[in-house]
Amino acid sequence: MNSASRRQFAFTLAGTAAGFAATGAFSAEPSARADGKFLYVAVPGVRDDLKYGGHGILVFDIAHEHRFVRRIPSAGVTEQGKPINVKGVCVCAATRRLYVSTLKTLMAFDLVSEKLLWEKPYEGGCDRMAIAPDGKFIYLPSLEKDHWHVIDAEGVVLAKVVPKSGAHNTVMGLDGAHAYLAGLKSPLLRVTDTRTHTIAREVGPFTSVIRPFTVNGRQTLCYVNVNDLLGFEIGDLTTGKMLHRVEVKEFKRGPVKRHGCPSHGVGLTPDEKEVWVVDAFNQRVHVFDNTVSPPKQVASIAVREEPGWVTFSLDGRYAYPSTGEVIEVATRKVLTALTDEKGAAVMSEKMVEIHFAGGVPARNGDQFGVGRAR
Repeated sequence: MNSASRRQFAFTLAGTAAGFAATGAFSAEPSARADGKFLYVAVPGVRDDLKYGGHGILVFDIAHEHRFVRRIPSAGVTEQGKPINVKGVCVCAATRRLYVSTLKTLMAFDLVSEKLLWEKPYEGGCDRMAIAPDGKFIYLPSLEKDHWHVIDAEGVVLAKVVPKSGAHNTVMGLDGAHAYLAGLKSPLLRVTDTRTHTIAREVGPFTSVIRPFTVNGRQTLCYVNVNDLLGFEIGDLTTGKMLHRVEVKEFKRGPVKRHGCPSHGVGLTPDEKEVWVVDAFNQRVHVFDNTVSPPKQVASIAVREEPGWVTFSLDGRYAYPSTGEVIEVATRKVLTALTDEKGAAVMSEKMVEIHFAGGVPARNGDQFGVGRAR
């Protein structure tokens, strides 16, 4: 982006924020939010398709049948005002910040006032990021380029990690000591030491390039989707070796509308007793028993569209595929499906749980189905 383009882009962002202020979209400054457990869903979260919930951050009340609560206006638009694909979402309850990335920028919101604090572009664009538990730094991948930026809570670049892997997905370990970096051009998972923001080791190679992935709570295992596999592979984060290739049985592969791979979404239930993996062509989520090794396929659940992601509530009660269903994990039954204020179906690959207590954020989940057993 040349200097003239940067000036124009900055002017556009400033105009967007000014427009929100002028229209009152961010004029309300509540001193506190209602206590409870809420699901925050960033849209457009399936490419830039506005038919799956429009534009903004949609809030759903988990304790009351996931009913729609409100829509938080967002930025992240082109110079012509068209919403840009949302690429990721992350939260830090301690700092009361919610971050949303688009193809071009990263946005920061205050969770109490729900004001847009800032929106910044980064060299090479932005993709699916991850935040440290204390909110002091974020690993922000470029858009399938060579590098990740490490930024602070205000968006200032602290470091640059350059594995040249086609930067795409990022997971942060529960203790914040390691970040896990996967790119669209590499079968290796890179593990960083967040004290130095340097690559400490590599895991793999897996049988193809890594797509979505997750890690267990003790950070000893990773579960990865790879191109051309209906299922997932497992790697040992300690030795760096690939351990297992786990294929979905009794379902055929077929063409998919998005992502170009059969399974684009894998998650662990918080207790790590199950692995859930998506199946776009068959419009299913497959469940594997993770108490045996390798994990054993035990159930398949139909969903309303092609799933491209899956995550879970912090208590492990609910599974959230990107198609918008709310699935009860214990019974594997679809309880309801997310709808917006107009009753339209909401679908997104970018959602995160936030708990409020005393009117302020108290705890948060993660957009990835990260294991929480320690």
